[in-house]
Amino acid sequence: MFHLTSLNLNGIRSAINKGLEGWLEEARPDCMCVQEVKAQQADIDKAGLGELAGMQGHFQLAQKKGYSGVGIYTRHTPSEVILGWDRSEFDSEGRYIELRFDTPARKLSIISAYFPSGSSGEERQLAKYRFLDGFFPWLHALQQERDFILCGDINIAHQQIDLKNWRSNQKNSGFLPEERAWMTRLLSDQDNGRTPLVDVYRLLQPETTDACYTWWSNRGQAYAKNVGWRLDYHLATPALAALARTEHIYKAQKFSDHAPLTVGYDFSL
Repeated sequence: MFHLTSLNLNGIRSAINKGLEGWLEEARPDCMCVQEVKAQQADIDKAGLGELAGMQGHFQLAQKKGYSGVGIYTRHTPSEVILGWDRSEFDSEGRYIELRFDTPARKLSIISAYFPSGSSGEERQLAKYRFLDGFFPWLHALQQERDFILCGDINIAHQQIDLKNWRSNQKNSGFLPEERAWMTRLLSDQDNGRTPLVDVYRLLQPETTDACYTWWSNRGQAYAKNVGWRLDYHLATPALAALARTEHIYKAQKFSDHAPLTVGYDFSL
């Protein structure tokens, strides 16, 4: 069984200070995809975070200090590391890393991605739309070459069951009609000749509501009252999604404003 975890750290040093490494030593995932590292390589090296709980880290970090950044910690040596996808605007923000594990039998990628948030205003919402517009054909082209599991903070709650207060959030970033339509298109066969990706959590838990949340606002009592959103996903090509057996959102400890999402897949590297 291959256990793959995704977690938005909201700062790697903060998450470590809140006990993340101890949990990882017990949980022992094969790989962990992380987002919002919020550190430079020098910071990671100085804190000794290039390796974590026996896993080697690979990163694409933002040029801007204290901002964004993604990574993948792994117990397995990749055959190739891909940093970024658009070679311009969003690569400088540190939003995509892909580890390839290629064998004669399979071409497989694990991806950690951090989609932009538009909650700070119109400028960033427009940037989010640019990201979505470009990222869709990137994923489609990648799917023609290999199987992959994309883990990350997508910053979109797809359906009404994916957030607590859906009625009052219909005009807010993260639940806008255009964003949700993008997810629907990605996960359906609306495009001729394109095989849809699979929302792995929803494959395993098609009807759950408030148990599915992975993010809670720091305002008020959102976490205590479980007023949350499902923003963190495993999006997989169908062949890999069919191997998903277990899912777990860990909430016993709070390392970030997000919770770790782990899926167990019936394969090994």
